Amino acid sequence: QAQLVESGGGLVQAGGSLRLSCAASGRTFSRYAMGWFRQAPGKEREFVAAINRSGSSTDYADSVKGRFTISRDNAKNTVYLQMNSLKLEDTAVYYCAADLTTSDRPKRVYDYWGQGTQVTVSS
Repeated sequence: QAQLVESGGGLVQAGGSLRLSCAASGRTFSRYAMGWFRQAPGKEREFVAAINRSGSSTDYADSVKGRFTISRDNAKNTVYLQMNSLKLEDTAVYYCAADLTTSDRPKRVYDYWGQGTQVTVSS
């Protein structure tokens, strides 16, 4: 079972950047597809980005495409979300997610979740 711990959230001005990290426990990180989701106040959790096991393929929500980049370092058991050109509407709690899979495709459905990290974008 993967245990996930997010970090890197905080307060940033609109137009700024943040990089989120998600550290996973265990020795089988490369067998997990990884993803990022977010939940804004009063809204449902939504998909943000996903990356396959090897890091060779990614998937993004239209709302972040071209601004956010997901990446992973399997040697460090860590997945990252680089967020550039942040907008007020990016304010949310960001969650890291993992799914043990034999597929080498990015996914949008996950079994394991982190506790979340707050990202607040101010004007």
